[in-house]
Amino acid sequence: MTHFLNRRHFLSSSLGCLGSLAMASFTQPSRAQENDEYQALVLLFQFGGVDCHDVVIPYGVGEYNEYANIRSELISAYGSDRARSSLLQLASSGASAGFALPPELSGIKALFDEGTAALVGNVGPLVEPTNRDSFSAGGVALPPRLFSHNDQQSLWQSSSPEGASVGWGGLFSDLLIGQGISTLSDFSALTTARDRLFVTGYETAPYTASAGGLNLDLLDVVNAQTDGNLSAVYQMLRAQGESAAHILTRDFAGTTVSAFDANIEYSSILGGAPDLGVAFQTDPVGTQLERVAKIIASRQEFGVNRQIFLVGAYGYDTHSAQPTSLPNLHSRLDAGVSAFSESMKNMGIFNRVTLATASDFGRTLADNGDGTDHGWGGHQFVVGGAVNGGSLYGDIPPPSFEHGQDAGRGRLIPTIAVDQYAASLGRWLGLDESSLAQALPNLDNFSSNPLANLLL
Repeated sequence: MTHFLNRRHFLSSSLGCLGSLAMASFTQPSRAQENDEYQALVLLFQFGGVDCHDVVIPYGVGEYNEYANIRSELISAYGSDRARSSLLQLASSGASAGFALPPELSGIKALFDEGTAALVGNVGPLVEPTNRDSFSAGGVALPPRLFSHNDQQSLWQSSSPEGASVGWGGLFSDLLIGQGISTLSDFSALTTARDRLFVTGYETAPYTASAGGLNLDLLDVVNAQTDGNLSAVYQMLRAQGESAAHILTRDFAGTTVSAFDANIEYSSILGGAPDLGVAFQTDPVGTQLERVAKIIASRQEFGVNRQIFLVGAYGYDTHSAQPTSLPNLHSRLDAGVSAFSESMKNMGIFNRVTLATASDFGRTLADNGDGTDHGWGGHQFVVGGAVNGGSLYGDIPPPSFEHGQDAGRGRLIPTIAVDQYAASLGRWLGLDESSLAQALPNLDNFSSNPLANLLL
């Protein structure tokens, strides 16, 4: 098992990150027939910590005025875009009543209105239920290294701080294989991000599906080394994998050939992907989501009935210049999610694909004049045809300080744990409770299930 794990992690961390590599001199057989039970989970991780107070905004007159007073400098810098009259009011009844989205999220608002997008309020890493009193008294187990970017990104993806080697997306893939729902494949888990922890399991190694297209530097490097004879390199490594005297030489050659084979197959399949019927924007989020959509459109050729994806959106560390940068980031997110959802509808597979957002942490309600500082809990979107949408799940604390979930300066103490959020997605994929407990070590510490009806 150690040899197997080393090989697969080498693929994911080195040759796998080279993405797709077109090699016309080699062919791969078609792999599988369509499976009606196909499902895909896409985690769209917003790296840097999204200001949750700028994602879901109080809309009631009194609450909005309190919010705007606390954030007076920031709201003034936003200009009319954060005026109450510019906000997109959510449903006038139910848990989402009294809240609005910023105008840049009009596409997600439309999905919310049609019932295929939901809000999950105040999610974040927790070891056990926590509030202001237990947090202040020190009478509760807390996630390690709160408010640290790297550690909270890792906790969100793996339940462990920086240095973790497996994530719950990768473990979900392992356990789906163990339950006989899915089969191990080079394409069971994929990342278009610069990161891969979330989609790394003990058996599942992520394939890095480049968001930048098929023409990668690897081809130039190999051509420079071999005067253009890439086929000769491939055949040489294949021969060494079979006949080299030293085990490390054989292993390296075999691993490299496997990576080449995966790249060949990936390029061949993606080259024949059908038209998506929708135009994605060419920013990093749109490009990544377009690539994921093409992979899903080619699911029959990839031959897997479960796929888990990590998509990375970067730039959310808005300590300064937030009124300039964050609306642009919102717009990119909105356009990407809207186009992705439309492409899934065009394929007739929207009810079998769920996209969920995540981020390091939320940010402080108190501004610093030009931005906001590191927080804890935040608000997330879940989008897809299986989503019981048009609703807010969980609670959003009031726009004030020193309430029951305030850790200071408006840092929200989560009321829904990442483990609970992840479990709702895992159940939808088909995992049983025993498997979820293996992948999510803190899940048993939470007796309630506020997301029971999130996914149909």
